[in-house]
Amino acid sequence: MNSVWQQLTLANLSLSQWQSGSYLLNLAIGSLRGWRQSSWLMQWAEPLGFVLLALTFGMGPFVNNALVGVLMAAAAAFWVLLTVSDDRAIALTPIHLLVLLYWGIATVATAMSPVKAAAFTGWTKLTLYLLFFALMARILRDSRLRSWLIAVYLNVALIVSFYGVRQWIDKVPPLATWNDPTSTQADVTRVYSFLGNPNLLGSYLLPAIALSAAALFVWQGWGTKLLALTMLVVNCACLRYTDSRGAWIGFVALLVVFLVLLWYWYSPLMPRLWRTWALPLGLGGLAGALILGVALVPALRDRVSSMFVGRGDSSNNFRINVWMAVIDMIRDRPILGIGPGNTAFNKVYPLYMKPKFTALSAYSVLLEIAVETGFIGLMCFLWLMTVTVNQGLLQIKKLRDAQFNSSHLEEESPNLKSNQGFWLIGAIATLTGMMAHGFVDTVWYRPEVNMLWWLMVAIIASFYSNSQQQQDSGLTQGE
Repeated sequence: MNSVWQQLTLANLSLSQWQSGSYLLNLAIGSLRGWRQSSWLMQWAEPLGFVLLALTFGMGPFVNNALVGVLMAAAAAFWVLLTVSDDRAIALTPIHLLVLLYWGIATVATAMSPVKAAAFTGWTKLTLYLLFFALMARILRDSRLRSWLIAVYLNVALIVSFYGVRQWIDKVPPLATWNDPTSTQADVTRVYSFLGNPNLLGSYLLPAIALSAAALFVWQGWGTKLLALTMLVVNCACLRYTDSRGAWIGFVALLVVFLVLLWYWYSPLMPRLWRTWALPLGLGGLAGALILGVALVPALRDRVSSMFVGRGDSSNNFRINVWMAVIDMIRDRPILGIGPGNTAFNKVYPLYMKPKFTALSAYSVLLEIAVETGFIGLMCFLWLMTVTVNQGLLQIKKLRDAQFNSSHLEEESPNLKSNQGFWLIGAIATLTGMMAHGFVDTVWYRPEVNMLWWLMVAIIASFYSNSQQQQDSGLTQGE
């Protein structure tokens, strides 16, 4: 069974040998190596790549999507330039291979789409996101640049959250009808900060909550730890004031995974009694605190209870009708779907929608993937997520052992000489939270959120090392 799992998650894949023997890969990489060696500017390639990434994340919440697209296109072009002028083998990971496979399936789905021109627009956007991921995975292999990029995002998110909290204090009016007008929550203030939508803001804050919690353990000094604590508190408060039920579901999933991985990290230092009881006590305390909060805060209780009234809530009723129409779309094109992107969706959905229930997306990430790329694309995406989380867990175990086992402390790796493993904990918790939110919404596809999703995947990929691959397999067997 363990061997089957290793094959499924590509844990034993020998990428270094494949890279050295691949004719196409060797042809693509390094064709401009001579130019790069003579270029003064390209001597600063990694810092330049970091600047592009920092600009994209720094400006993302405050500018329109067109400008974000331009920045991402520049980052994608820079990755291509880096690759063709590289002086060493690129750092491929099993995650990269699954990303490439998913892109290939999306490409075939585009070619087979009943609305090819519209699907091509979506394919172009998807390609941009995946190239952006490739640059991040490359740049973030430097632990200092990784920490700096996370710090850029956290500080920007703090500004976004402060403004959101201020909106709640000022009781800002809504930009649209976000609450059921017949419910007791019809006049409740829902903050949206610079992003214009409370659900989008809630999803944007999930990575900020996980990474600010991780920063409490990574950042050194009381000043930076106090900053991380401030970020965590303000981000959580702003998330509460979004009144986004999907984001709240994601927050609970994120918190559970973060606490489980935190227990796993510190379990070697715990006495046997605490190693046994710390996790159930912690999760039980969390469940008790959530139940108590819902019971004692009327506004929170009303909002949470609306999740369970089915069609009795207008938002629930709208989503259920959209989901039923989307399932009919999937039933008619189950293999490769209609092609990627909301443009293709908007061309096909009107043929299936119920009257008065227009929609721009499927309001569920998994349904959206299935309708765009069929069950083949959905299975590939789930495989990608499985491989990504497994790689993250393998690296957490490696870093944990290096942190608490003196025999490993002399290894020549900046990742093994610090608490960088907490970024992995935050990334895995974020992926879980964002997917939990994604079950009932598709703000995941907005640039402000989608690039954060790929940032989490890139953080995990950046820890991978071909030279340590066999050691990873041994660790998996040892578990």
